[in-house]
Amino acid sequence: MDGRLLEEVRIADDKDFLDFKQACLNHEDGWEQKYNKHGTVVYAKLQDTSSVKLLKVSVTFKKVCAATLYDVLHDPEYRKMWDPNMIEAYEICQLNPNNDVGYYSWKCPAPLKNRDFVTLRSWLETGTEYMIINHSVNHQKVPPKKGFIRGISLLSGYLIRPLTSDSCHFTYLTQMDPRGSLPKWGVNKATQFYAPRMMQKINKAATKYPAWKAQHKPSWKPWLYPEQITVPRVNYDDLSPVVLAALPDQSSDIMEEMEALEEDFKDENFVKDEDTEPA
Repeated sequence: MDGRLLEEVRIADDKDFLDFKQACLNHEDGWEQKYNKHGTVVYAKLQDTSSVKLLKVSVTFKKVCAATLYDVLHDPEYRKMWDPNMIEAYEICQLNPNNDVGYYSWKCPAPLKNRDFVTLRSWLETGTEYMIINHSVNHQKVPPKKGFIRGISLLSGYLIRPLTSDSCHFTYLTQMDPRGSLPKWGVNKATQFYAPRMMQKINKAATKYPAWKAQHKPSWKPWLYPEQITVPRVNYDDLSPVVLAALPDQSSDIMEEMEALEEDFKDENFVKDEDTEPA
């Protein structure tokens, strides 16, 4: 991936999706395996765009069909049920039926400040696979706010490929910079150890989703049915690209977070073998 989306405000095109798919499926060209247990494999790769590594997690879900997993990753109401770190998430505006701009914030452990993101998200269903990708943008009506550090998604996304009628292969690829005082080596280590736990949570959430959805607006799926979209249309004057070289100074935030020491990132503080079960 060349990160060509990040410093632009535009919807993803065919080349962006093809590049993303190839990055998900190609484990050569600089990818280094960091974790391989219980069917979950984690890879990392250095990129020129940032000292934060590009991370990839690959797993097979044996009792979840591809369409259900796709719905789980889209459904904002259901995310509250499986993402305990989420503080708030909402759509800001819609660019077209397959592209929107949204806000997401998550809780960080003390003494760290909470993080939030504003991203432009694009999704595609081809009939044989599903993809969702996003990258950070600025939105004039959702500026950085007190108590949060605005993180940057250089690129994040999901590739879902059906295997059988009730199983699928799932790849999560991300290059996310939480910014602030967190050392980049710590971000890289924490992400690669927490990623298997995230896969386990999503797998469990997906197995429970059909029963939950049957009781919660079962026909409401605006990511599939554009006529259900109620989010305001985009005003492009509100949007601007995230330019890495022009990011605002964070010296005050960094000073407040200096208690996040190297001790917090030792291996024993992260996932242990018994914590991650087969998907």
